[in-house]
Amino acid sequence: MSTKPAVASAPPAQQTLSVPRHIGVIMDGNGRWAKLRGLRRTEGHKAGVEAVRRIVELASAYGVSCLTLFSFSSENWRRPPEEVSFIFGLLRRFVASDLDRLARNNVKIRIIGDRETLDKELRRIIEEVEATTAANTGLNLVIAFNYGAQAEIAAATRVIAQKVAQGALAADDINETTIAEHLGTHGLPDPDLIVRTSGEMRLSNFLLWQSAYAELVFVEENWPDFDESVFVRVLQTFTERDRRFGGIGT
Repeated sequence: MSTKPAVASAPPAQQTLSVPRHIGVIMDGNGRWAKLRGLRRTEGHKAGVEAVRRIVELASAYGVSCLTLFSFSSENWRRPPEEVSFIFGLLRRFVASDLDRLARNNVKIRIIGDRETLDKELRRIIEEVEATTAANTGLNLVIAFNYGAQAEIAAATRVIAQKVAQGALAADDINETTIAEHLGTHGLPDPDLIVRTSGEMRLSNFLLWQSAYAELVFVEENWPDFDESVFVRVLQTFTERDRRFGGIGT
């Protein structure tokens, strides 16, 4: 694991890098990180929280406008109940220990995903986090929690269908913008870059609509090992990409 600081005071490579406006991260490999060290999976999740702190600081330092982290998918309920309970406990402790600091650092937090199936206490925490940081104007930190992209798109189409049925929207007026406006990320730029750790090469139901033209970068490091050296390497890869958006490259 790298021993260098998580955030450089003045990122030396920043001027030569193309910094995405919006980065999405599939934080994968906490369990594998723990297994490699002979530790319990819960220790991997603890180390993963530290990596969350690092990437939030890195995104702010390097001038990223929006950072979306895939923290808990709607499929993660299939994990052992004790592990799910531990993850939720980590969330509560993270909010208790970090919310004030994030607010002071001008970070604005939005949480996307299905809230209806969460217990009352978790919904209260989500509302507190969003309300506390609502007026901030710095980094937009989006947490995808109890989230699945297919469910997000289905929910958006249900709302649009209701508006059509009520006469508030004409079916012929539905286009890509209409759908985007009804997604959890409405008002934010689509991700320019999606990063997945631990060597897995799939999106796993993360920001499927929004990532239509995102660059995809997969790194071998497990999530707890994600530090500034990995972050800079990802930005270098992004900088070298020729983003054509369906057109002709330079």
